[in-house]
Amino acid sequence: MIPISMNSEILEATLHQEPFPLMIIENFYNEVELNLIWEELNFLTKPKKLMDAKNYGGVIDYTNAKALILDDIYENHRNISNILTVNRKLFKSGVLDNFAEIHPCCKIAPKTNWDCTKLRYYHDGEYYDPHTDRDFQFLAFSYFYREPKKFSGGDLFFPEYDFSIPCDNNTMVIFPGWVEHGVRKITIKNSDYFDGYGRYAITSFFGCRATNKNKKLTS
Repeated sequence: MIPISMNSEILEATLHQEPFPLMIIENFYNEVELNLIWEELNFLTKPKKLMDAKNYGGVIDYTNAKALILDDIYENHRNISNILTVNRKLFKSGVLDNFAEIHPCCKIAPKTNWDCTKLRYYHDGEYYDPHTDRDFQFLAFSYFYREPKKFSGGDLFFPEYDFSIPCDNNTMVIFPGWVEHGVRKITIKNSDYFDGYGRYAITSFFGCRATNKNKKLTS
């Protein structure tokens, strides 16, 4: 692990060159930030809020998990969203400077000028089959679930490399968009969908784009 200094915080990151460029940061968000995130997760895990894949840009026929593109919901008013506010930490903390040192293909990560944030929720029987996000240069996943944990499964897996990462609470995982990945099926008993005891993933899709018509990182 290497320490990443962020003002008054020190984060511990694990860097991997193999089997592909990868950064894993445990306990990425502090207690104040987590409370803000959970306020919004609780609000959005209500009937008629989360969308099917065909409505949020998911890979149709690959997943049955519901999600929301937060940038679309809060368009032009990002500061209203707790999640879109606290996840600026990824881009302002020095994390991407360390990620850039893993491999030459990661060197443009700190220069990113565009990002999009998606919230996804997995409950019993939900999954995401292996796929690539080839339209995006980099992906950053952060995972959340209520304690005590009631589900099994939900690991992030990479079939081409026979490699997987367990779903650990408040963990950030960053890697290039060309890496094929999927989410193993969730199994959970004695839990209603809307009680929120499944697996949450907040995903930042980001990279460098030439046109000024795209959404830019905001404070």
